[in-house]
Amino acid sequence: MNEIRRETLSEETFYQAVGGEQTFRLLVHRFYQGVAQDELLRPMYPEEDLGPAEERFALFLMQYWGGPRTYSEQRGHPRLRMRHAPFAVDRAAHDAWLGHMRTALDSLELPAEAERQLWDYLTYAAASMINTAG
Repeated sequence: MNEIRRETLSEETFYQAVGGEQTFRLLVHRFYQGVAQDELLRPMYPEEDLGPAEERFALFLMQYWGGPRTYSEQRGHPRLRMRHAPFAVDRAAHDAWLGHMRTALDSLELPAEAERQLWDYLTYAAASMINTAG
């Protein structure tokens, strides 16, 4: 009689497919390099050092795309709109944010389909943060 082997089949997450923690940390680091020099966006980050914001954003993206749940363990539910409510996010801030994110994303040279999926999410998320006309 043939023995039946049981294997656990697990689908690879987007997080794993694009390189995991290293990829997301690099994306966010390169994004914040742009933000640090941006006269419009930099004032929205009240901490003198962008390091804590960079860490939070990296953890959020990693969790969102199927990585460790560290963000929620440390900060609870993401509540993105609520967390951004204290800041006036208008179309100009949206465009600047996406500009830095586009540069960071392009630098990763991800496969086209992965790049498209990530960019689609980022453009949706950026649009949903607008809370001020202008």
